[in-house]
Amino acid sequence: MQLADATRQRINQLLKKNNMKLFDLSKAAGVSLPTICDFLKNDTKNLRMDTMLHICEAFNITLKDFFDDPLFDEVISE
Repeated sequence: MQLADATRQRINQLLKKNNMKLFDLSKAAGVSLPTICDFLKNDTKNLRMDTMLHICEAFNITLKDFFDDPLFDEVISE
């Protein structure tokens, strides 16, 4: 699985786990809704690391917690 795909899946897992909608994530992270939607729809290939940090903060987790998931065990180069 490619890194971007694993990241999309992980964000969706955390949205479900935290019972959040995309709008909630956008507000909590301070990241525009179009930025999040475009990434999740695969219209944008990658997110900047500072954007990822804000998303993690919205979920009250660290970047380490975000990437410490089996989804990232088999990530391949894009």
